[in-house]
Amino acid sequence: MSWADPSRYLERILVEESCLAGDYCRAILRRAALPWTVFPGEEPPLHPEEDAAGAWQAAKTTLALRHYKGRFFKPCPGTKEYLCCGYQVLATGFNCPMDCVYCILQTYLNQPWISVFVNISDLLAELSVVLAGGQPMRVGSGEFTDSLALDRITRLSGILVPFFACHDQAVLELKTKSAMVDNLADLEHNGHTIIAWSLNSPEIMRRHELRAATLAERLAAARKCADWGYRLAFHFDPLIIHSGWQEGYRHTIQALFKAVPAAAIAWISLGALRFPPSLKEIALTRFPQTPIYRHEFIDGLDGKRRYFRPRRVELYQFVYQELQKFVTPDTCVYFCMENDEIWRQVMGFSPEERGGLAAMLDRAAWPV
Repeated sequence: MSWADPSRYLERILVEESCLAGDYCRAILRRAALPWTVFPGEEPPLHPEEDAAGAWQAAKTTLALRHYKGRFFKPCPGTKEYLCCGYQVLATGFNCPMDCVYCILQTYLNQPWISVFVNISDLLAELSVVLAGGQPMRVGSGEFTDSLALDRITRLSGILVPFFACHDQAVLELKTKSAMVDNLADLEHNGHTIIAWSLNSPEIMRRHELRAATLAERLAAARKCADWGYRLAFHFDPLIIHSGWQEGYRHTIQALFKAVPAAAIAWISLGALRFPPSLKEIALTRFPQTPIYRHEFIDGLDGKRRYFRPRRVELYQFVYQELQKFVTPDTCVYFCMENDEIWRQVMGFSPEERGGLAAMLDRAAWPV
């Protein structure tokens, strides 16, 4: 097992009783080789720790194999107040063994454990119906979990990548903070899977993205994927104000383009730190030394706390200008959940002038 493998942090597995007979569930148990117990019903039992911090600490080492009864395929939960990219979310699990100080999933205190949904036949059946419509779709599995952190034991990539390879109108984005890409090496992807990494300054990655791969590990993994013919994407989100942030983000951008060919990058997103008000107290309870919540914030139109607009613009202008030194015209650089005014002030145009943000990303997903 690799030292950089996030699954090494797991200590036990809880298995929903109705899942135990399934081949996929049993395969995960064999590969994980960890103690496991069965729980009845649909929800694993909460840990008995008295406070939320203790419950989260224990849950981060617990994997729950569950039967998902909701819709696997949903539109990204954006808001009408900010421009959304038209992304579609594929629910494959919830939470991950990595532990980011700013992670919004910490607000879901009713289910802090790491869940993997094992009724894969239901997921594929639902996808088949949706994709039969023939509409172009950009689909990602990294909204509520890391797409590859547990791939050593789930091997979900070996199911999803070949599935999407057979659907010309769909592109799958696997987003991760890990370096677990070896299972992707020999898969037939047909150009329909994009491997994506969240990136930040070295300081933020070291202090606030606990158990995640280092910058060097992520970029080495990205280079491997480029060599295997995958297109890549990168997400500078959340951009965080901290001491030396300009030099930190400059270093990461320079390292990125030194490691991977610019022509392999389909898109790069930018998004400043934003969070629901409830997250601050939870995060400070778990990580009392973190300085990232000490800045002044305003309440955004979506109810999330954000930096004041001049600070966001300052962040965006710096990172965008650094990216412009390296990106090709075919790479779509875009904002995640910002308004037209920010777009014009930083990039000099509004997405509507280019057919809308969804159309911009569709062109990057299906280049001529």
